Amino acid sequence: MNKKDLTKFKTPHTYAIIFCVVLFSWLITFLVPAGKFTTHEVEYLDSSGETKTKTVLMAETFRYSYNLNNNFLSEELPKLSNDTAKLEEFEVDKEAFTALVADLKDVDQAKLDEVGLSDDELYSMYGESMYDISTKLHKTAKLWGTDDFGGFGFLNYLFEGLVSGDKYGSAVGIVALILVVGGAFGIIMNTGAIDAGIYAFISKAKGMERLAIPLFFFLFSLGGATFGMAEEVIPFSMIMVPFVIALGYDSIVAVTVTYVASQVGNAVSWMSPFSVAVAQGIAGIPVLSGAKFRLIMWFVVTTLSAAYLMRYAEKIRKNPELSVMHDADAHFRNVVTNATEEEKEFKLGHKLILLEMLLGFIWIVWGVTSKAYYIPEIASQFFVMGFVSGITAIVFKLNNMTINSMASSFQNGASDLAGTAIVVGMAKGILLVLGGSEANVPSALNTILYSAGNVLNGVPKTIAAIGMYVFQSLFNLVVTSNSGQAALTMPIMAPLSDIVGVSRQIAVLCYQLGAGFVDAFTPVSASLIGVLGVAGIDWSKWAKFQIKMQAFFMLMGFVIVSIAVAMNFQ
Repeated sequence: MNKKDLTKFKTPHTYAIIFCVVLFSWLITFLVPAGKFTTHEVEYLDSSGETKTKTVLMAETFRYSYNLNNNFLSEELPKLSNDTAKLEEFEVDKEAFTALVADLKDVDQAKLDEVGLSDDELYSMYGESMYDISTKLHKTAKLWGTDDFGGFGFLNYLFEGLVSGDKYGSAVGIVALILVVGGAFGIIMNTGAIDAGIYAFISKAKGMERLAIPLFFFLFSLGGATFGMAEEVIPFSMIMVPFVIALGYDSIVAVTVTYVASQVGNAVSWMSPFSVAVAQGIAGIPVLSGAKFRLIMWFVVTTLSAAYLMRYAEKIRKNPELSVMHDADAHFRNVVTNATEEEKEFKLGHKLILLEMLLGFIWIVWGVTSKAYYIPEIASQFFVMGFVSGITAIVFKLNNMTINSMASSFQNGASDLAGTAIVVGMAKGILLVLGGSEANVPSALNTILYSAGNVLNGVPKTIAAIGMYVFQSLFNLVVTSNSGQAALTMPIMAPLSDIVGVSRQIAVLCYQLGAGFVDAFTPVSASLIGVLGVAGIDWSKWAKFQIKMQAFFMLMGFVIVSIAVAMNFQ
């Protein structure tokens, strides 16, 4: 009898994993009814003292999706048509509304929206009386369809995911950033400057190379803690992957020392304007308060995380075959091993290109921190960096660079990351299948969010706080935008913390720990998928390593939250 050789089992492709998650999410919508909240604008002071606004949900306004109560509204809407003050308050087209009421048969929310009377406004007046609450409605996508033909179908998740959002975020903006950065670095890599710089560093480091890993881990953690570094890590990883492998490690170490380090910093930040500052503003506590506790937390967590990485990195350096990326990293190792003396020569042109890159990175960090540059500006900056590097290579005759080869290098660099760009669209499709992340639009996700808040009501303080942290971690598997998660969860978690007896500062702490750590794992994170694409790591292989590190992060999170509750962190 032949036994099955389990060693030949192949881990599923990232595309297959995400499709299974999309299918699972679709099935959830059959079981979980859709719900929604009313939203409103709140003002808060940001880290620079300026007044900002954010659209957040009102936790007490949650209701399931129901059909309208035709009998009730048929009686109430004619009365409303005579209330001029209320119609003016809601900015309703009185003439159109009066005409609608005069011929009122079946009440339709779409018709009410046309005259300016929204569901939220009706609910503020009539509460659940306006609904037929006998049946909770589900928002479930069809098997196939588009917005123009039958409505969104879950098998169209890829296209809809790719075209969702705008140039400032996922998915369109991130996809464009990945392709432009890939093309720019295709030019830079073809100049040979990065390879020559790596050879020069190794020859002069004289056994001190291992100090580079913890040093870079702290630097990228600092970037995450201070300005929410995430998408900006993608181009840095293009340099770090060959560098780290040349030091004897693997591409997993390269991603961990860059992207994971940035998310560790984000998770324990004391000043990130995109996470802790937004969450504190929404929670109604002073922005950047509790900084002393968080600074200590940043140093301790970053140190422990760097030590965890070094333990793994040294194991791989001593026995490279233990790495799941050993075969895939062979290309980078061969470049180092087979390099000729001429290729290792560190020429003036190479030095100028590396200097241009350094100035370019300084320009980017300055733009992000001082001018609030984001995806469009960053993409443009990297294009300039690649273009200038290519021109320098032509002038100094590096690697026989010409205008045509410069264009081909851009094309090849972009095509290398095309598969990664597709994953970004796929990941966004998960959120669309669940009904989207808009609090004021009915979705299964809103119901899950509301239900989780109710579950934590009435349990002991420490358990409740840990429950908040676990929920924020799980929620971040689907909603990875830091500010987006804050807008969705903090209006529920902040008042819930009052009820269970922990401070709102702790509610913010649970949010930032969950939102930061899990970003290093979830396949829905566009930034993570971009970095993995650069490193040539399939997400399923990444998960084998990262799931253990996530357990380590979770343990640290439990300890931190428990200490915060014990000391009544304010």
